[in-house]
Amino acid sequence: MGGNRLRRLGPVVAVAPGARVDRFEIFFDLVFVFSFFIITRATAAEITGASLLHAMLVLAVLWWTWVVHSVVATRIRLGQGFVPVLMVVAMAALFCFAQALPQAFGDPRGGAAGPVVVVVSYVVILGVHLFLLSLHAERNSAEGRRQFLRFAPVMGLSTFLLLAAALVPAMVHGPGRANLVRDGLWAAVVLLQYATGLFGTKGWEVQSAEHWTERYDLILIIALGESVISVGVGSNLLGQPPTWPALAAAVLGIFFTAALWWAHYDVIGPAARIALHVAKGRPRATMARDAFAYLYLPMIAGIILFALGAEEIVHGITNPTVPVGEPAHGPSVPLLFGGVICYLCGNMLFQLRTLRTLTWTRVVAVVLLTAGIPVGARLPGLAALGLLTAICVGLVAVEVITMAEGRLALHEEVTRERTSHEAHEAAWRARWRAKAPGEHPSGER
Repeated sequence: MGGNRLRRLGPVVAVAPGARVDRFEIFFDLVFVFSFFIITRATAAEITGASLLHAMLVLAVLWWTWVVHSVVATRIRLGQGFVPVLMVVAMAALFCFAQALPQAFGDPRGGAAGPVVVVVSYVVILGVHLFLLSLHAERNSAEGRRQFLRFAPVMGLSTFLLLAAALVPAMVHGPGRANLVRDGLWAAVVLLQYATGLFGTKGWEVQSAEHWTERYDLILIIALGESVISVGVGSNLLGQPPTWPALAAAVLGIFFTAALWWAHYDVIGPAARIALHVAKGRPRATMARDAFAYLYLPMIAGIILFALGAEEIVHGITNPTVPVGEPAHGPSVPLLFGGVICYLCGNMLFQLRTLRTLTWTRVVAVVLLTAGIPVGARLPGLAALGLLTAICVGLVAVEVITMAEGRLALHEEVTRERTSHEAHEAAWRARWRAKAPGEHPSGER
């Protein structure tokens, strides 16, 4: 009865080969913005080796839920029919998942409420997506069953391991051993998910290459927004008059974030999009899996790391009790430079997998950033931030000059495609104006 009422909202609609990202998918990603924010905030409260490990484990599990979400979204239109109702339930569960993350790695003797909320939320999130995959299996039995059989067993076993991570450590004597058991179970979840994803290409088929690439490009932009938020949080200017070091740090933060955006979206991202469109069958499936589902993770991890470093450095720069010329303390410089290195290395692997090329400018930038860590640790915080920004902006400037011909050719091709697509859409919409006066586009008066 309830299912019939739900279906009155409309049926499940399959994604077409030329489909674009639905507005509801962007709405869904708002909760992922909060999740990235929580991971960064929880780690920034006390930056240690253990907290960084926990952040990466949580990010890996969270990212896999997003990968499953993207697999469903490339088969079913999430904004049509009764599907949005189910996705709002998944959004609420994801919001609870993010809120409970800071307690997921707390003292095992302090209670299991937080870790259990993480597990229950995880079950609801993946349960909704698994149900949608089962509906797709009914509509397309062969391909749908492959997708369902790929993800269902992994979801079940990973849920069991997360539940064990929530309950078993409290039974282990000694906090050190308890923490080791908990971290080991979380690591087992990550290994299970990512290792099983590499077995074959069944379930990784992409109906719309345009939708798949656009979906991942948007989530990377959302992650880059976290670095902007971190610079803003680190400046802590609420109720304080702005100072020139604070404003300089804010400008540098925007500049190096924009340079990292440019490094992916100016040439590499658009060229990889075309490469996925060109690929068909098994090559397309493996490229979609390797380059997007897997290699976007180190880029997002790098963003989280350099956001942590940027926040710590900017906080020191804007602190009136800290002299402007005092070097940055703690792990802020290694996190800042190391995060950008991780981002660029992930991007180079992405380029290598999709385009089968490697740009020498990226290699030089990584070498300079590595050499800049000990140098930046001895510089004042603002100077260290300036050094990083100079390397990132320099990378972009050199590539604009050295790749000018290929870059312009790529941009012209993308512009021609976009112009043709927009002209086709305008011609289609012109039919609405051709209707009789007072007639609705659907044909109703």
